[in-house]
Amino acid sequence: MDKKRVALVKLVLLVVLMAVGIILIFNEQIKNMVITNMTQTAVEHKIQSISKINKKKTSFNFKKVKPAGISAVKNAWKDDTQAIGMLAIPTVKLKLAIFYGLSNENLLRGTGTMKAAEKMGQGNYALAGHHMNNPKVLFSPLAKVKNGTMIYLTDGKQAYEYRVIMKKVVDEYQVQWIDDVPEKKLVTLVTCLTAQAGENRRIIVQGELLKSIPLNKTKAFD
Repeated sequence: MDKKRVALVKLVLLVVLMAVGIILIFNEQIKNMVITNMTQTAVEHKIQSISKINKKKTSFNFKKVKPAGISAVKNAWKDDTQAIGMLAIPTVKLKLAIFYGLSNENLLRGTGTMKAAEKMGQGNYALAGHHMNNPKVLFSPLAKVKNGTMIYLTDGKQAYEYRVIMKKVVDEYQVQWIDDVPEKKLVTLVTCLTAQAGENRRIIVQGELLKSIPLNKTKAFD
């Protein structure tokens, strides 16, 4: 192969790689824009009573959760399941709808409950969410949460105020953090340490309940 042909092949490969890179960048940007739109729309909808939610297709198996790919985002876009509550962490600008269960659609529109019978303000209320490349999307802001940070939950009637007492990185198999603890009322938030495929470490943020007040007595969800 002469030098001109070698140079041409290199140029073609360079153009192809640049094109692929541009497509990947734009795909990621578009995906984040769609997810942001879905999460904002979800928090604007009326909260539905958990007793009225269709629970037939709900899963609580975190291992079945798929990465936030374009096809998964497309399916979530079509989903119209109503939220059962809202989560807010004002200091890191996180506000998400809470959905019943860990379906892929739920976790692309907000955050999902990790146990079937958990109740706000009781036991250990555990929620899971995606960590994205964009630090402002879904559960990515958890990386900035510190001890003492305030976490707020609401079921549409009451607001539950928690203070973060623990944040740590654990192995994906250390699931004991979502178990109830005798005599304690907790909230536990779980997400991957990074947005990389195959990430096996988890960020655990745990808060302890301080008080429960009528929703109209707090500005956390404004």
